[in-house]
Amino acid sequence: MKSNNKFDAIVVGSGMSGGWAAKELTAKGLKTLVLERGKDTKPGIDYVGENKATWEMEFRDRVNPKLAKQEYAVQSQCYAFKESTRNFFANDNEQPYSTPNDKPFAWIRGDQVGGRSLLWARQSYRWSDLDFTANKRDGHGTDWPIRYEDVEKWYTHVEKFVGVSGSKEGLAQLPDSHFLPAIEMNCVEKHVKQRMEAKFSDRKMIIGRCAHLTKPTAEHLALGRANCQFRNQCQRGCSFGAYFSSVSATLPAARRTGNLTLVTDTIVQSIIYDEKTKKARGVRVVNRLTGDKQEYYARVVFLCASTFATLQIMLNSKSDIFKNGFANNSGTLGHYVMDHHHNSGARGRYTGFKDRYYYGRRPTGIYVPRFRNLKENNDLNFIRGYGFQGRASRSSWHGAASRPGFGEQFKNDIRTPGDWYFSLTGFGEMLPYRHNLVKLHPTKTDRWGIPQLHIDCSIFDNEVKMREDMANTATEILLSAGLVDVQPYNDEVIPGLGIHEMGGARMGLDPKTSVLNKYNQCHDVENVFVTDGAAMASSACQNPSLTYMALTARAVDYAVTQFNRGAI
Repeated sequence: MKSNNKFDAIVVGSGMSGGWAAKELTAKGLKTLVLERGKDTKPGIDYVGENKATWEMEFRDRVNPKLAKQEYAVQSQCYAFKESTRNFFANDNEQPYSTPNDKPFAWIRGDQVGGRSLLWARQSYRWSDLDFTANKRDGHGTDWPIRYEDVEKWYTHVEKFVGVSGSKEGLAQLPDSHFLPAIEMNCVEKHVKQRMEAKFSDRKMIIGRCAHLTKPTAEHLALGRANCQFRNQCQRGCSFGAYFSSVSATLPAARRTGNLTLVTDTIVQSIIYDEKTKKARGVRVVNRLTGDKQEYYARVVFLCASTFATLQIMLNSKSDIFKNGFANNSGTLGHYVMDHHHNSGARGRYTGFKDRYYYGRRPTGIYVPRFRNLKENNDLNFIRGYGFQGRASRSSWHGAASRPGFGEQFKNDIRTPGDWYFSLTGFGEMLPYRHNLVKLHPTKTDRWGIPQLHIDCSIFDNEVKMREDMANTATEILLSAGLVDVQPYNDEVIPGLGIHEMGGARMGLDPKTSVLNKYNQCHDVENVFVTDGAAMASSACQNPSLTYMALTARAVDYAVTQFNRGAI
């Protein structure tokens, strides 16, 4: 092949993990190729909904229902799917997949440079040893090969670059980060916090820790990033670079090294394995627009395509050595997939503080860190735990769109804010079950001839019991704070809508029961690393993106050390 097809490292994917792999590899001197299956993203230009008011858009920021049904039946289930963000979501018709008839799974995808780092809710929480030791303690899943102390300095490394706002709380189950100044709670949130913490000594309410620049550092400013403007239009894209995305931060940093090559509209079909060296030589790709096929070569490969896309590549990378998928001597590839289950909690109304309001559109809410099952012995009917996310807000003129009225009095009513409302939604941990899996469909392929994924994933008894506790406890908290009309809810669970899918190429100590070692390195092929959600051995209950980024930076540090020694 041509010499311009040869690199030191290949990174598959340009989103949360891929951006970090690119930044770290190029900073350490490796000529790095990033392959993105989707289109390019030009900041500002491709942020088609940025700074637009609702009434300036043809369908008031709603997607034409016919179009949504025909081309975005799955993607339109995501809370962030609107006309102003539709260009950041994959077209379902181009990337079909299957599920059992009775087990729907909503695979939310963003095919463009930046991936879902342009769409994420930016909640950034560290894991603790409560999470990294959970599998060993209760016997579900395989023991993590790392502990909090192995990742701690990498969390700090990532947080300084990303910019995470939050408050120091000293909680063992939710270690403090390297923080920028915290965003302030509003008056009702402060009230509920005070009442809840006075009544329940085991519970804390904190402001959501989020990847927003409240006070940019010199490093942030040097990349052209600025402080958050409190517009809360983040999923539309942010030309200020105030929230973290690979487009605004890691990829620009990688470009500045002169070591980055980024190729778009390029789908990785499989990994090229050399049976003589027992290493990967590179990857096979197909051009998304033309169908042309090509190969790229490198000494190191990082798979960061997003959990299921990475698994699809690995499962499709079969050879005489790996008949059931790449680096799959353990037989666990594709198994033990997870998502967070949510949409269980409570909401209520608060009748006070009629003379108080808030300024701006805050880009984060409140967080109640996990307080269930923190100790070895408990009397609950489920294991692991959950955290609450939520916020307080006042009803406004938006509600007038759905109620009758006209004239002077109606206009005055619209101008007057209504009651305060408070909602709490649980995000719960899903246990790693072997029968929750993804595999290649035996007959169906996509338009490029790549076997489709078949996803079989659902919650079980432990999650059902946890959800009951979520709704009951959220109700208890709101009632204790003096809210009225409190309504619990426990809606249907459709895995995938947590948008935290993970697992399938899990880390572990034993090559017989896991795909990756403690450095995210394939047990069976030493020059291939997996650092997106596929690597996770359990799900915890915190939003996982910060952990993906920290593990990626840590894995690159190890990989480059081995690269320079000639070991890989």
